[in-house]
Amino acid sequence: MAPTMFLLLLLSCAGESQVEPVSGSLNGELCVCSFNSSMWIFPTLRYEMVQQKVEICEGSINNQQHQVMLSSERLPQMQALLQNLTVRLEPYLYLGKKGLHSALWLQSLGQELKKLEDDIGLLHSQGKNNEAQTLSAEAIKLRTDVERMYLFDTLNMKTIKEKLRYLKNRAESCRSIPNDFRGTFTRCTRGLISNISSPVVTKISPFGKSLVSGSWGKQAQQVTSRDSESYWVQPLANSHAWGITLRLYPSFEKFMASTGHRDVNFASSHTHKNANEGPNGVLYGDAFYYHCARSADVCRYNLTSNTVAQVTLPGDRVGFNNKFPYCYYDCLAYSDVDLEADETGLWAIYATLGSHGNLVVSRLEWNGEALNVTHTWETHVFKKAVSNAFMACGVLYATRYVDDSQEEVFYAFDTGTGMDDNSLALPLEKVAKGVASLSYNPLDRQIYMYNEGYLLAYQAMF
Repeated sequence: MAPTMFLLLLLSCAGESQVEPVSGSLNGELCVCSFNSSMWIFPTLRYEMVQQKVEICEGSINNQQHQVMLSSERLPQMQALLQNLTVRLEPYLYLGKKGLHSALWLQSLGQELKKLEDDIGLLHSQGKNNEAQTLSAEAIKLRTDVERMYLFDTLNMKTIKEKLRYLKNRAESCRSIPNDFRGTFTRCTRGLISNISSPVVTKISPFGKSLVSGSWGKQAQQVTSRDSESYWVQPLANSHAWGITLRLYPSFEKFMASTGHRDVNFASSHTHKNANEGPNGVLYGDAFYYHCARSADVCRYNLTSNTVAQVTLPGDRVGFNNKFPYCYYDCLAYSDVDLEADETGLWAIYATLGSHGNLVVSRLEWNGEALNVTHTWETHVFKKAVSNAFMACGVLYATRYVDDSQEEVFYAFDTGTGMDDNSLALPLEKVAKGVASLSYNPLDRQIYMYNEGYLLAYQAMF
């Protein structure tokens, strides 16, 4: 090697490469050069810092991967929960459209008011001028309030709807109730029921106490002399919700002795459309009236021809299939539609989504060929806050649970006037806690109760 030769050294350190010239001198046969070896020192501190950052990154990545895995597992659960909430909230979505919890739905309100004004105009044409003029004046005032709501939004929607309900009920009573609605029945001119006796009949159902739900009573309309002595029991033998058999007794004596009966099957099975749903039927004339299974219909089974006629109850989404049963702290399964009879005719008691679950009462009529609904009133009593109900002299009476041995009649709605009274406090004794059905009979003025397999009857006093 030439003595003056410069040596180029290639140095590598920690992944970094650089070329640096180094000068040297000749010492005999050796080339001696000096250089700084500090560049060869391994950067331990930098390596540890990088390693720590890598570990932190790996931990963060692992945590993110775990979160993604949990999200993948929980997402189907959250979707299922959301769908369940949607289904549960669906029955209440109408509240937003009806203006109860949102902006006033004035267009619908105006349409209802227009229908009321048309009905009042019809009253004028029927010659019922005095009541019609009063209703017309109140309707004009209500129209003024509604128009003011359009402009100033100063009145409360709920108050207006309550006024509208009240006027609609009064118009319905005036328009549709016959002139002799009350006059024909002497006892119906004496006002509301003033007292209810202790049980005058106490008997265990001929089907036994295991069938805790059903209805019973006495023939409510005398077509023949035989009808006045007809007693009946209708048990719900399938899940305490559906029934297909009506047991008839020709006399009170045979009913008490559980002999001489005949059984009538008005449907072929409990799943048939003509099966009875719920415990509130009534025997009226030559037919048994009851709630048709899984529908918003009332069935009429003709005991002579063994044929069934039906009519659909009016209203915005009638409750059935346990939508609006009678309740206290327990609900009476499938008691959505209640059929009743009194001095003035046949009745259906139920609730609808349009009435916000409040009691609705409709008057039924059989014209010899078809079953029709001729009148409908709305109350402001929530059906699930009522343990049972019955009709007497055109008045709806509602009961509530007091304790295991007593119910109380606390509310009355008079279809003849459209007025209600929630100040009643009439005690009603019972043997067991659950009241499956209550029905008033216009022939003997007794109230019949199906009380967890016990058959009880009370005398009503006006």
